[in-house]
Amino acid sequence: MSDVTFTLEPGSFHFLNGPSGAGKTSLMSLMYLGRKPTRGRVTMFGQNINDMAGHSLGPLRQKIGVVFQEFRLLPHLSAFDNVALPLRIIGTSEKEIRNNVNELLEWVGLGDYKQSLPRTLSGGQQQRIAIARAVIARPKLLLADEPTGNLDEEMGFRLMNLFEQLNNMGTTIVIATHSQVIMERFGHPRLMLDQGSLRVETPKSWFKRKMDGVF
Repeated sequence: MSDVTFTLEPGSFHFLNGPSGAGKTSLMSLMYLGRKPTRGRVTMFGQNINDMAGHSLGPLRQKIGVVFQEFRLLPHLSAFDNVALPLRIIGTSEKEIRNNVNELLEWVGLGDYKQSLPRTLSGGQQQRIAIARAVIARPKLLLADEPTGNLDEEMGFRLMNLFEQLNNMGTTIVIATHSQVIMERFGHPRLMLDQGSLRVETPKSWFKRKMDGVF
């Protein structure tokens, strides 16, 4: 990437798109604070991260939910405990954790797999667990890398509707995807990366949905 400049308004929803090698993974890693820029500046939640020590980034990371393409589930934890992890980190009561995790697992169709370890689940099931873990604490920023890639169309649309509900509650969302079907159906503005540069495209369908009060 070179000289990429953009701002995500709080509560916005963008798709991130571009050919392989365009820099999507690098951009996402900067956004979830997995790396610092070698030049330029990254400001998150009003704070310049360039000069922050590594241990100071923890509170900022707790505001970010991430769905990685390779899932990154903890292999020794059950589906329930993987999803519950963000709530336990912030000190949520076990009663509230139980209620929220059980409800979300039912919603993503995995209510019968609460005690299953990741290795016993299919790729699509692991992906749904990873998505549930990312959204359970209602992060201020949600970043998802191809979150519907291993899912059938019905479940993909269902999870996109979950992301839109979260967005309606104020979460800023960026979804990296190659799916033209997803982008056209949901019609949010697109961050287009190509040859290291970035441009923003807003489809006409977004303005229509805005006028219709969809979001």
